[in-house]
Amino acid sequence: MKPNGYAAVVGVAESDEIGHVPGKTSMQLLSEAALNALDDAGLTLRDVDGLFTAGFRTTEVAEYLGIQPSYFDGTQVGGSSFIVHLGHAATAISMGLVDVALIVHGESGRSRNALPASGSDRQTVEGQFEAPYGSPGAPGSYALACARHMHVYGTTEIQLAEIAVAARSWARLNDRAFSRDPLTIDDVLASPLVSWPFKRLDCCLVTDAAGAVVVTSLERAKSLKKKPVRVLGWGEGHDHQIISQMPDLTSGPGRISGPRAFAMAGVTHNDIDVAQVYDSFTYTVLTSLEDLGFCKKGEGGDFVSGGRIAPGGAFPLNTSGGGLSYTHPGMFGIFTIIECVRQLRAEFAGQGQRQVANAKIGLVHGTGGKLSATGTAILAVD
Repeated sequence: MKPNGYAAVVGVAESDEIGHVPGKTSMQLLSEAALNALDDAGLTLRDVDGLFTAGFRTTEVAEYLGIQPSYFDGTQVGGSSFIVHLGHAATAISMGLVDVALIVHGESGRSRNALPASGSDRQTVEGQFEAPYGSPGAPGSYALACARHMHVYGTTEIQLAEIAVAARSWARLNDRAFSRDPLTIDDVLASPLVSWPFKRLDCCLVTDAAGAVVVTSLERAKSLKKKPVRVLGWGEGHDHQIISQMPDLTSGPGRISGPRAFAMAGVTHNDIDVAQVYDSFTYTVLTSLEDLGFCKKGEGGDFVSGGRIAPGGAFPLNTSGGGLSYTHPGMFGIFTIIECVRQLRAEFAGQGQRQVANAKIGLVHGTGGKLSATGTAILAVD
């Protein structure tokens, strides 16, 4: 049995509040998103028999929600986890192992209220072999890769700034976006330096938020209240953990997950109407577009320039405002699915450029760790 096209996303939602929510814990945010997504689908917790989480263990989430799933997946590869979960859920549904899958994640990233437990940094490979020698965490790791790309291909800080400006332009159309003030390239270049070449506005937000996605069989989806969004294809990949072991600083594992997703879906790059690509940093977007094959390696800077990815541009990208301007609680990948589904269901019809016209096929792509892991999925409506 070929699992592609057999499963569909039938519900998506965020927590009741996103942004700065000091009065709620991470698990409270998570539970709100789960209930909201199930309501969006016309289902309840009683219908859920498959649970997919990262950060919190599936046992913790199931206990908090009061469910006992017969199938569960706690794959944890950072921000790409939830797109990987989407592929795993579709596979399990196609095999008859799951009827209704709930993918859910929440973090109080800004307020720091009851975050998922994590191990001591000193016990990790990064803690032993990179942190003691001055690597400043994720910003430094991504900046190192970006600097190499700039050296090899001539990518510029202005091209990176174009990505941030485009994201903000989309966020200004989204009333739930955390940052909605006007933004120019000069503003990005003048913002405080974080880790060269990244300025503050090259870096994602830090917010409180949760998101959830509900998946079931296409057959069952036809009886539910929202237009089903079919899961056409997916892929996953990783090739290192710490940045010093990245095989090529200019190319990430999107080169693995992307071709697999396109091949399974049976579509081409020209078929993609809207794309949601993880933007932990501006460089994450640029290198991902190259790895996914939307442009050749080294041409990402030109590809994102001139308003191409902004509202009204030829390649609608990160139409919520993304992690740079909409929300980013720590792991953002689930929000790429939420926005893509809403665009394909035309939920912003009548809101001008907020809705991508005639969007039928969308791509979601997540990146986790230090450019370590990726998940790619292609979704579609009939």
